[in-house]
Amino acid sequence: MEISAAGRLEVRITIADVGKRVSVRRLSDPGDTGGKFTDTVGVLTSWDDGVLAITRKSGESVRIDECTLVAGKVVPAAPARRRAPAATYEELARVAARGWRPVESERLGGWELRAAAGYTRRANSVLPLGEPGVPLDEALDVVRRWYGARGLPAYVQTATGAEGAQERLCAELERRGWVREVTAELWVGAPAPVADLAEAEAAGVALAREADAAWLARYQRKGVDEVALKVLSSGPSVWFASVPGPAGAAPAAIGRCVVDGRWAGFGAVEVDPAQRRRGLATAVMAALARRALAEGASAAWLQVEEENAGARALYAGMGFAAHHAYHHYREPSLELS
Repeated sequence: MEISAAGRLEVRITIADVGKRVSVRRLSDPGDTGGKFTDTVGVLTSWDDGVLAITRKSGESVRIDECTLVAGKVVPAAPARRRAPAATYEELARVAARGWRPVESERLGGWELRAAAGYTRRANSVLPLGEPGVPLDEALDVVRRWYGARGLPAYVQTATGAEGAQERLCAELERRGWVREVTAELWVGAPAPVADLAEAEAAGVALAREADAAWLARYQRKGVDEVALKVLSSGPSVWFASVPGPAGAAPAAIGRCVVDGRWAGFGAVEVDPAQRRRGLATAVMAALARRALAEGASAAWLQVEEENAGARALYAGMGFAAHHAYHHYREPSLELS
């Protein structure tokens, strides 16, 4: 917190700091004379009618009455990450998008409208990197019409928690009633340490350029059709890994990797529940990492959902760390089924 020369806490933020990362302290209960405080760090997304809105790294928006503030200051953008490859949010967003392409897309200024017959939100949502070239409400009307014409709900994919991310867009969407439906994180790391984790075990991992019937039998998303296969196979250099299972059975483990310049993107790592905790996921990752290194990759990324504790522990043990959170906002008019 900001402390004056006299030793007093001070509020050193104003409405002019909207859009900046701030740290504030407020009274937990304005009527509590005991002086209990709550601290909040995030991007100041608005300051209207005596109420501040601060969006945290997780995407959660916190509303604070200015009368409860006891201290506040502008703080630097997200702290530097040790041992992780340096990357901007925009670079990673573009790399991740190239590794999971829709079957149809259209530009609206700096926004990309993406569709793939409803197969995954990532391939059926707007990726807003830049301004749409028209006022926000007009842009959202275009988005709703575009997806409505394809029989799809309108989603906008946003990010928080990294320099250049979209906390203010998140706040504007929420102000208009858009619903944050899914939150996950993009993690970054290095492929070289992963490649060294399971050299002997990884020798039994088969790599292929296409997802065959056996690979798809282990893939958790059911009913994979032609459109889904196009999305799965999209990307500059795609590899599918599998560990053979018993004769006539689905593979014991699978994984997918997209190599794109210096980046290797890992995903679809799944293991037969009956064969978990045997190092198969690590073997799959190691085999894919070695392939990525052979193609010149020096950095790696992957996406993991907040509630997937097992995957988070696995990837943290491999040296990956969170870079930013990303969210899918659903249009407000759609009824949940």
